[in-house]
Amino acid sequence: MALKIQVTVDCAEPHVVADWWAAALEWEVEPQDSAFIQSMVDQGFARDADTMTHNGHLVWREGCAITSPDANMPRVLFQHAPEGKTVKNRVHFDLRMADGAEEGALEATRARLESLGAVYLHTASQGPHSWNTYQDPWGNEFCV
Repeated sequence: MALKIQVTVDCAEPHVVADWWAAALEWEVEPQDSAFIQSMVDQGFARDADTMTHNGHLVWREGCAITSPDANMPRVLFQHAPEGKTVKNRVHFDLRMADGAEEGALEATRARLESLGAVYLHTASQGPHSWNTYQDPWGNEFCV
């Protein structure tokens, strides 16, 4: 049986980080049903402390996910973790330019990511391949 994969990222502010990554990847933040969440609190299945308001909507405090317009891509879940990042990521995102990307696309992507708050760290290469390494606004490394 084939398994689907979900990538989970620990972070202090799941909804804020999900918003950033959705913008960076041009994906969508999965909507959370505020009425359903409120009904879970009203029925005693959840507590007010399990919820928060983000962008004017009642959401689950512990996590938020983003999805690609391409259904074959994995879902990415951002979940609350109180401890901060202290060392280099053991797992990171490697983003690839789409096949047939126009000349200058890598530079345009760098400019767009930096405008969103990413920090360029360095360029590396192996054989004929090269990539740029960045940090998102929370210090998590990723490559393009």
